[in-house]
Amino acid sequence: MLVVTTPAIEGRPVRQYLGLVSGEAILGANVFRDFFAGIRDIVGGRSAAYEEELRKAKQIALDEMVARARDLGGDAVIGVDLDYESIQMGSGGGMLMVSASGTAVRLG
Repeated sequence: MLVVTTPAIEGRPVRQYLGLVSGEAILGANVFRDFFAGIRDIVGGRSAAYEEELRKAKQIALDEMVARARDLGGDAVIGVDLDYESIQMGSGGGMLMVSASGTAVRLG
């Protein structure tokens, strides 16, 4: 399945627009706890462990979006947008949501 951020795929005309598809992944408060517990992992202002968790969440969101596009009979998702949102919970806890959305299409 082709997944692109552009509104079209060069040389592959859209035959049918199937609709908006999305996928989400939420990292719970334990990720932040684990992140701070592993603060020694930070090198040059970056945390490899935290970045890896974000990559996993992004892949989960993309995989869900692609599955929904397949369910609609699509062979590509165009105009893909990735969003990262911090959700604050009570008692100082928080979650991070990664969402992916795009338009499922059938290509010509």
